Amino acid sequence: MIAVFKLHLILGLLVSCAFASFTAPAETLFPMPKCQGLDLEEATVSQLQDWMSRGLLNSKQLVACYVQRIHQVDSMIESVIEINPDAFVIADELDREREAGFVRGPMHGIPVLVKDSYATADKMQTSAGSLALVGSIVPRDAHAVKLMREAGAIILGHSNLSEWAEMRSTSFSEGFSGRGGQARNSFNLTQKPGGSSSGSAHAVSANLVTVAYGTETDGSIISPAERASIIGIKGTVGLISRAGIIPESHSQDTLGSFGRTFEDAVIAFQTIVGIDPRDPKTFEQEGKALRNYTDYLSNKTALQGARFGIPWKVWTTPSTKNQLPTLLAALNVIAEAGATIYNNTEYKYADIMVSPDGWDWTYGPSANMSEYTIVTVDFYNNIRDYLSELSNTNIRSLEDIMAFNDVYTILEGGIANSTPAFESGQDGFAASLATHGAYNETYHQARDWIRYSSREMGIDYALNYTTKDGDNFLLDALLVPSDDNSPATNVPAQAGYPMLTLPVGFDSYSQFHCPFGLSLIGTAYSEAGLIKYGSAIDDALGVRRRKPYFYEYGATNIPVLQGRAP
Repeated sequence: MIAVFKLHLILGLLVSCAFASFTAPAETLFPMPKCQGLDLEEATVSQLQDWMSRGLLNSKQLVACYVQRIHQVDSMIESVIEINPDAFVIADELDREREAGFVRGPMHGIPVLVKDSYATADKMQTSAGSLALVGSIVPRDAHAVKLMREAGAIILGHSNLSEWAEMRSTSFSEGFSGRGGQARNSFNLTQKPGGSSSGSAHAVSANLVTVAYGTETDGSIISPAERASIIGIKGTVGLISRAGIIPESHSQDTLGSFGRTFEDAVIAFQTIVGIDPRDPKTFEQEGKALRNYTDYLSNKTALQGARFGIPWKVWTTPSTKNQLPTLLAALNVIAEAGATIYNNTEYKYADIMVSPDGWDWTYGPSANMSEYTIVTVDFYNNIRDYLSELSNTNIRSLEDIMAFNDVYTILEGGIANSTPAFESGQDGFAASLATHGAYNETYHQARDWIRYSSREMGIDYALNYTTKDGDNFLLDALLVPSDDNSPATNVPAQAGYPMLTLPVGFDSYSQFHCPFGLSLIGTAYSEAGLIKYGSAIDDALGVRRRKPYFYEYGATNIPVLQGRAP
């Protein structure tokens, strides 16, 4: 049942709008060629393992087929910056292991893409999409990459992104980097792909790989996943090491995975969970992290007796206006499957925490109550520390990066309006530079307020539900829209809490027809519960995932468009 829910909204919106669909012209679908006679398109990790175990396919052939797919469609969506020149050699070695009877696990021989902020100590560049870091040499693999390799994953390449993970500018073309060009939305090339892990998400959606990896400071996994009609999971800050990842903010940075199915995304996700002395924050996961998150994958029967909350402030912003009919229809399906949904589960200080105009990490009544204060100070210090370990480069500080962007402004847009990709130049960097990395009273006040308002008085407050009769219990998760322009990611990002998104429908406004999703938010280290209920909701809704149709496949517009009704 739907308890204390806004039923008048449902009755007014569900009549003709539930799960509106869109069929693309067949000529724009670009079907994937078969691989060794097998239908590789939309194949899952488990299917690939089955084929390889039966000798129908090997990792080397799989790499060849994905490289062929990249050559087939990636000139349109530009999701891959670089292909690993050693991918075939690595695949060959893993094939020999399999032939000898040694299979490391579910990721053995599976090609993956990593965002171009993951350090890979190989022949590829690690650059955050910036030309400033081309030629630099990282000291070692990122810890997450190390775990991928140990699990038998093949790092097929680096994926494109919003340069410097959207830290550098406040007005820019989402998904653009100086090194990688414009990563595009695989459903409609004119529209925003979601940032900043754009390339990873749309590579998975377009079947360039089965799974991929991204990073998130605030929305950078959830946003592109929902715009790509796939599953995106971002972990609690501290569950996955950030060591070797080009940073933004040690307070909020975390990692996560993308998959076309829940099982794929979870297999990829659990591969990189672990304690790492190079990231002391991971010591906090002791006794809280799990070895096998796949154990929590479920079906719709798990929704019997489940209890979810709705923080309405993040549902009523302009970006979700056209999505509400489908989202509310989804809530109705969840309730019919046996869950109870409570609507008066707002964050305590939502009025001053949640921007009424959509996603805004600068939002707040003052600098000492703003997420952006924390991020700008952290970035100045964190990027200096990261750069200090690189060799073969003169880029050692934020000042060096900004100077490079100014000198090469035609390519890197350091000066405002010198390139359409970076309309505001590098004003985000300038805001960070202005702090000089000072951990002063304003910073500490902002940090303390953000933690208090987003955790104790935010997500945990909303999850701790009290009925009108005084009964008190914990909800299983909060349900929110995961739109690219929604403020829904702000509070979990500030809290450092986990979040995941799953496909729900397509925006019916005009010709855009871009995907959007529904997200689940939980408290710290509640990934198992989110996976349990997220996969159950996914099963209850039925297959909402669609293959991309590359609408406007010849589009070259920069900047990419908003794709939302005014």
